[in-house]
Amino acid sequence: INREPVETVNLGTAGDFTILSQTGITNVFPSRILGNIGSSPITGAAILVTCKEVAGTIYSVNAAGPLPCVVTNASRLTTAVAEMGAAYIDAAGRSNPDYLELGAGNIGGFTLTPGLYKWTSPLIIPSGITLSGGPDDIWIFQVAQTLDMSSGVSITLSGGAKAKNIFWQVAGAVTLGTSSHFEGIILGKTGINMLTGATSNGRMLAQTAVVLQKATITQP
Repeated sequence: INREPVETVNLGTAGDFTILSQTGITNVFPSRILGNIGSSPITGAAILVTCKEVAGTIYSVNAAGPLPCVVTNASRLTTAVAEMGAAYIDAAGRSNPDYLELGAGNIGGFTLTPGLYKWTSPLIIPSGITLSGGPDDIWIFQVAQTLDMSSGVSITLSGGAKAKNIFWQVAGAVTLGTSSHFEGIILGKTGINMLTGATSNGRMLAQTAVVLQKATITQP
């Protein structure tokens, strides 16, 4: 079957953030974040990281937040949050998936080629997976419930695949297990939880909160 290539998801100014949330960022020290972070409309007091954990700018809607490094820019955050919501709606609205209910919601051990994937069930990743494709290929994963990756499990990219081209649109909570490694941009309607020692190349764009526990996240 000759399938049409999947078009990318435009993040707008949300793509300027490694972590963007609407209800705060909680943290067990020390986490490491490469890139900008922010939260809106909640007050900056809900951003519970320290300045030295972030190699980037921490944006807040008010003067509260991690001192002395927090930058107040409510209008930029309002725009970014709106564009994050639009990106979620775009990704969720893609039709005619190439793969429907793959693995009945268990994709452990799979090698996934570019395309549009859809699950109406929870999605679990109990063992390592590989995303195999070129540097311009796009993956969109539509998950109608929760996404859980087990402890110590890794996503591996092959063939030149890039984390910036991988989109996980998840309606339920996302949990990345202890010492797991994730790749791609999460557009989460609910919370995103990175458990102790979890790492990610990508972005955490949550319509509620992002929870970090000695986690490391690097912008793609």
